[in-house]
Amino acid sequence: MKIINFISNLAMPMIILLITIYGLKEKNKVFDTFLEGAKEGIKITISIFPTLVGLFVAIGALRSSGVLDLVINFIKPILSVINFPTELMPLAILRPISGSSSIAIATDIMRNVGVDSLIGIMASTIMGSTETTLYTIAIYTSCVKIKKTRGVLYAALLGDIVGIIVSVVICRLMSINFS
Repeated sequence: MKIINFISNLAMPMIILLITIYGLKEKNKVFDTFLEGAKEGIKITISIFPTLVGLFVAIGALRSSGVLDLVINFIKPILSVINFPTELMPLAILRPISGSSSIAIATDIMRNVGVDSLIGIMASTIMGSTETTLYTIAIYTSCVKIKKTRGVLYAALLGDIVGIIVSVVICRLMSINFS
């Protein structure tokens, strides 16, 4: 375990060192290139800021309005038939929308049921196998000024649904095999 921690601590400094050495070998002005990238990053941040504000406001409204609980209560009978844990539904609904909200929900799930419980493991697997789809699409498309994202949205959300379902199924299969 100590060797893994040692390698983890060295990873970023080594990457920076390798990039610097490569830049010097290629006779690039490494620091000037870094500054140009930082300037471009600030421009991108300013251009996507309105999109981020809109997403955060929408997520806050969704969570505080009780709509999430209403949706979960509405589909609870279907979830019980397909044996999908209702505790995971807030995570499944918000994961494609917001990374920070989904992290908060996953943390809450693990606090309530335990990190080593089946539900906790499912929540962790869902977090690792899905993406903050709407956020990612909004950022990427606003940077390159793409307006029509319908096809991308459908494909990405389908990928999230598959990731969530497969996470639950695989975790259930693994818990049966290791019980």
